[in-house]
Amino acid sequence: MPLTYKSFCWSIGTTSFRTKDFNRTIEVQLSLLNEFWGIEENQAVDWVHNNDIQTKYYNFMQAKEFVEGDAGNKPKDAREKTSGLVDIGLIDDNRRLTSAGKALLSLSEAGDFHSDNHFEIPKDSFIYLKQLLKMSCKVDTETVRPFIVMLYVLSKVGKMSLDEFTYLLPLCINRETTDEIILRIEDVKSGSTTVDEIIISRLLSMDNYKEAINLFLSAESVDECLICQIGMNRKSRSYDKLYFALYQALHKAYIQNDKSAFVEAYDVARAINIGGKWIKYLFGTATRVSLVRNAEPHIKPTAFDNVTNEADFRTAFFKIMHLLKAKATLHDYLDLNRRYIKTTDIVLFEDDTVRLDVVPKHFFKSVMDVLYEQAYISSDLLYDDCKLKEISNCLIINDEVVIKCINAELGITATTIDNAREALEFMRYKRFRWLIDNKFSDEKLLLLLSYFDKREDAEIRRMVTYNADVPTIFEYVLGILWYKVSEYQGKILDYMKLSLDADLLPKTHASGGDADIVYEYPETESYPEHTLLLEATLADSSNQRRMEMEPVSRHLGQHLLRTGNRNSYCVFATGRLNINVIADFRSRKNIPYYDTQDYSKSVSGMKIIPLQNSELKAILTHGKHYKDLYSLFEAAFVSELPPHEWYNQCLANQVK
Repeated sequence: MPLTYKSFCWSIGTTSFRTKDFNRTIEVQLSLLNEFWGIEENQAVDWVHNNDIQTKYYNFMQAKEFVEGDAGNKPKDAREKTSGLVDIGLIDDNRRLTSAGKALLSLSEAGDFHSDNHFEIPKDSFIYLKQLLKMSCKVDTETVRPFIVMLYVLSKVGKMSLDEFTYLLPLCINRETTDEIILRIEDVKSGSTTVDEIIISRLLSMDNYKEAINLFLSAESVDECLICQIGMNRKSRSYDKLYFALYQALHKAYIQNDKSAFVEAYDVARAINIGGKWIKYLFGTATRVSLVRNAEPHIKPTAFDNVTNEADFRTAFFKIMHLLKAKATLHDYLDLNRRYIKTTDIVLFEDDTVRLDVVPKHFFKSVMDVLYEQAYISSDLLYDDCKLKEISNCLIINDEVVIKCINAELGITATTIDNAREALEFMRYKRFRWLIDNKFSDEKLLLLLSYFDKREDAEIRRMVTYNADVPTIFEYVLGILWYKVSEYQGKILDYMKLSLDADLLPKTHASGGDADIVYEYPETESYPEHTLLLEATLADSSNQRRMEMEPVSRHLGQHLLRTGNRNSYCVFATGRLNINVIADFRSRKNIPYYDTQDYSKSVSGMKIIPLQNSELKAILTHGKHYKDLYSLFEAAFVSELPPHEWYNQCLANQVK
């Protein structure tokens, strides 16, 4: 019987649905599917095994600019773009929206994601939480519900390193392996074992790996065919042909003591799909020229160092080959697992540590004995927009439970839900301040502002998040900058009208919404009580007037009409200002804004202060505080200079 690859870990979704703006993309996909199946000629058509309808849906996505380019295999691409949503129960196998999918689409269309649950997470996150609690996958012959398993492991170990989350958690595919991994995680933390040793041990406990290593060790000689057999490549044996050349090179280097063979090993490794991992494992340099000059100083300690005979060498090669393959697979799944899990907004990924937020941590630990009974069976409720307690009778959470959770975490004795939430909010602001200090120093903010100017979007996403579009990230960065300028006063997390994930990073929704940052200032010696509306855009100068002049004026005008506080005003931030935008905003000093429902009501003297990124940089660089800026903005507002002179003289030159 030929050796075959068997899955050894779980993953959520599919690596083909690795996408930026994850929340937004899911919402758009649901909307597109809903529209597509609403077309009369599509309504009675089956999706399964139907390349025609799958091609048609791909073309539909293309027409809606949801996909770029032209896929070589349109049916496959259409399946891959939607399969992750099947896995978490938002659509069924026939790609129709389920009750859960319709509930999420309804939220997206309404644009209301505010929390209405005891976990204090957004409404969409609560739907994702329920879906992941129900979601299961098959690993060979095993059924596992990854999210419940993760909750169980965290209830036992408290928190995991990112490496433990990446390489060990997905190995938990049944009760036995989960109990073993929990014990071994404790060993990793104590330093008595390593992640690599655990992975190798797990692989070698599987029947197919046992058979493979026995075949390898018992063979009289090693050839390409044998290497391809024991490689058990999950796609095709032919992918492992290069490993024979690597085996030969390493055999020369370690068994025949031919140090020049390390260059040969380097060259072969570079041609292997995961060759970078081999190079990192074997060498302390990534450059070939260093090995050519003198390989020995760059050879790292490895499992090959202590081999003294053929059997030892083959054992070491087998273990390292499959360790690196397994780690490549697990690392490939990391991004996917993390994106799906983050949609729940109850798991924190901070400082390379994975842990549950306060209320989920204590709540799920308290019910885990009952909930864990469902960890290795599938749920019949995956497609349903059900209540939390329908998933398991233990999942009943109320004010008393929340108070108990918060008291347990913070060591306080809150007796009311309001007091408990105040304590939790205080902790949340401490976390946000830590995030700012560690991720958004003045230097990093200045660098981000430069990236916004150049529209180096890849760098911006790398520095902040991949789950928000760049305009949303700009609003977020502006909010942080202004929080610093305001000397960390005020409830900035409330003022930023953005959706934030559990790690307090921005995420974009399909519906968009009000992008203002509405900053509330109480009366001080430096200024009266007022509200500052911060508007941010990355529209270039040619599009600013068309896209921003009316919304900015409207937002401020409606605010002034609604509140009656004529001290309130707006700051408009952008990369580079258009002169006519400046002129339009200055004209609002004299042109009234009318209530469209009652023409007898209007406001005059609207103060709109435009700022380029260059001035935002100057404010940071020169340590300007809001109390300084308020008087500067007021002086600029009352100036009578014409617009083409006004900006440079009253703003640009003054913030330096």
